[in-house]
Amino acid sequence: MTTGNHPLYEELEKRLAKFFNAPAAVLVSSGYMTNLALAQALAGEFSHALIDERAHACLFDAAHFFRCPVKPFRHRDPSDAIRALSACGRRPRPILLTDGLFSHDGSIAPLAAYRKVLPKSGTILVDDAHAAAVLGHKGQGSLEYLGLDRTRIIQTVTLSKGFGAYGGAILGSRELRDKIRTRSQAFIGNTPLPLPLVGAALEAIHVFQGDPTLRERLDGHTRRVKAVLAEIGHTLPSTPAPVIPVIPSSPREAAALKASLLKAGIYPPLIQYPGGPTDGYFRFALSSEHTERQVDALLQVLLEHLQPKSCGRRPRKA
Repeated sequence: MTTGNHPLYEELEKRLAKFFNAPAAVLVSSGYMTNLALAQALAGEFSHALIDERAHACLFDAAHFFRCPVKPFRHRDPSDAIRALSACGRRPRPILLTDGLFSHDGSIAPLAAYRKVLPKSGTILVDDAHAAAVLGHKGQGSLEYLGLDRTRIIQTVTLSKGFGAYGGAILGSRELRDKIRTRSQAFIGNTPLPLPLVGAALEAIHVFQGDPTLRERLDGHTRRVKAVLAEIGHTLPSTPAPVIPVIPSSPREAAALKASLLKAGIYPPLIQYPGGPTDGYFRFALSSEHTERQVDALLQVLLEHLQPKSCGRRPRKA
């Protein structure tokens, strides 16, 4: 809008709309920006914003741009969403904000239950940053995985996770697309993606759709790691999410685990999410490009630290 258009932007929007089976897509400069741009475009159209208490920070930031009261509800709890909704007065027009796949532990939002409890005037905003190219047979995210259509659901995604590129997109109706283009200051005033990154995103979609072994390897790594950890009682959400959270019992244990991981050539990400452990925790994200040897190394370290010392064992081969 401010620095000029280019055919590549429109080509990527069309490819994204087709990939996610949506009527239209709006390309923005980052996944974080998607929800802000959307909220600005729809400001004043909702009476209340209901938000999962453990939603990503970008959703909490975006909630305030809807220009309505914000009411948190308990994590992945439709009954508590009903409680929050009951405090919205008569004939509310709510928008419910949630991650599709929660990146802190790989759990999935109960979107069908949310849509069932919301009034017909309600809408769900699903940030599917961690589900795009991961969940669903075609990689279309949490909606496809849960078997839901787009009725009263808006989906936002990033291109920097499953696709390995950069940028973000808002997926919805053509009417929504036009509102974003004309009402959102974040969209109108923001510098768009550099064209090489647009080209990279287009190629990423092409590679993803043309190489089924990418998903097969990722799913294989995920199933294997979760199965081995389950055998020692380290339970994780039973989803295809390639997210492995490990919460140390103390700063001393965290330091010991970190040292072992570094010795094994693994660089451990210590995450501090709002509402999570005060001292943070380790979150490992598996990739299709990890080798079997790298997965072995991760399992070896985790097994040494998570299971009783008298039950030491080596990770089983895939």
